[in-house]
Amino acid sequence: MQAINQQASNKPSKIQKKLQGLTGKAIADFNMIEDGDKIMVCLSGGKDSYAMLDMLLLLQKKAPIKFDILVVNLDQKQPGFPEYILPEYLSKLGVDYHIIEQDTYSIVKDIIPEGKTTCGLCSRLRRGILYSFAEEHNCTKIALGHHRDDRVETLFLNMFFGSKLKSMPPKLFSDDGKHTVIRPLAYCAEADIIAYAEMADYPIIPCNLCGSQDNLQRQALKMMLQDWERINPGRIENISRAMSNIVPSHLADTNVFNFIGSDKTNE
Repeated sequence: MQAINQQASNKPSKIQKKLQGLTGKAIADFNMIEDGDKIMVCLSGGKDSYAMLDMLLLLQKKAPIKFDILVVNLDQKQPGFPEYILPEYLSKLGVDYHIIEQDTYSIVKDIIPEGKTTCGLCSRLRRGILYSFAEEHNCTKIALGHHRDDRVETLFLNMFFGSKLKSMPPKLFSDDGKHTVIRPLAYCAEADIIAYAEMADYPIIPCNLCGSQDNLQRQALKMMLQDWERINPGRIENISRAMSNIVPSHLADTNVFNFIGSDKTNE
């Protein structure tokens, strides 16, 4: 795997160049990484987090600033989880890493009834553990592997089921102000990440806790968006760009735009 990554770095493919460019643009647009940062890169064993780590390592070599990377995996003790895969992969890659072992699987299974969605509780537990680790190890940023399509799906989930116009921000400050979460792949399309992951031949680890649930609303949203994309190619990208091109005066949130005020320049 290390040899594959080195070869890809020496002779970058078109897809690698595209992902690297979009990652660099997102980092610059949202000031995700600053000189002296210590980035905690959350590696789940899925294609997205593998690709994110690759992009950050490539950019680390070329960036005009210096920042450190600490790769962290949370072993949630799912049955059959291949504990050896990530340590072997990361050791060959030659990066600093840490495996956190916390049995959140049993907690989720004890609390959530059979057949119900486990993602909410699992996510909250995972977030708390990662935030605590980041604070203990003086990490200034926490990098997650969510991509463009994740952000678009979340936008629709919040609209359809939460009556809110919000999504996953490329950069997020925690409520207590102690943590900064960044999503370097915010501009990257999932299809491009899939193609890159196949080229890199990552040792993918499936999620046995929630990935096997067939009734998730996110899966339904993903299928809807994929259907739209087949009919009108470029639609997902247009939706993604719309999140960066907001006109508050043409919505209806009085907390964001003063409709009562005397300013008539609201075109």
